[in-house]
Amino acid sequence: MFDFTTAELTAIALSLKVATVAALASLPFGIATGWLLARRRFFGKALLDALVHLPLVLPPVVVGYVLLVVLGNNGVVGGFLMQHFGVGVAFRWTGAALASAVMGFPLMVRTIRLSIESADRRLEQAAATLGATPWRVFRSVTLPLAWPGIVAGAVLAFAKALGEFGATITFVSAIPGETQTISSAIYGLLQVPGGDAGIWRLALVAVGISLLALLASEWLVRRQRGEQAR
Repeated sequence: MFDFTTAELTAIALSLKVATVAALASLPFGIATGWLLARRRFFGKALLDALVHLPLVLPPVVVGYVLLVVLGNNGVVGGFLMQHFGVGVAFRWTGAALASAVMGFPLMVRTIRLSIESADRRLEQAAATLGATPWRVFRSVTLPLAWPGIVAGAVLAFAKALGEFGATITFVSAIPGETQTISSAIYGLLQVPGGDAGIWRLALVAVGISLLALLASEWLVRRQRGEQAR
């Protein structure tokens, strides 16, 4: 039952790499966007908010197709990058990370935004009154207060990336050893007679990794709250 094949182990390792890169690479943008939506008023804020959350309501295949049209090797942007710099992400693991990051970005931003909104603005105002620059207020006051939400947002993005299927298979396909993640490997095993054992193995691994990530996030949040209460 738990005798993993080489292809399954490769898919598991690739999924972990894709999910980790997707979460970490999008985290700075998630923090900046969450702070912008939580603390600033500007023209077009509602439009930005809608665009950020658009991947949640669009079919993942549509997101993957848009990425393929824009960033594919013959796409509007991807063609230029490939022709002039030899850089391409379509049908590569980096493209899977990008597609996963796009799909998980709304969950990350929403969690971080709510955490920043719940932070006491009076502490930020007090720091500013004492002469702290906006960047120092953000770094020394806002970030520590919103830290639990930032961790939770990163974990949600990681979990979403780990299970992403529609956008990634459309944008990068399911190339064994290059872009075949746990989800696409399970889909491939569905087409093979006698693939039930492999499906169960990969599904249990996916559940286990996601559960461990969520438990670790909860532990970190509780620890941070305990330190703040002292």
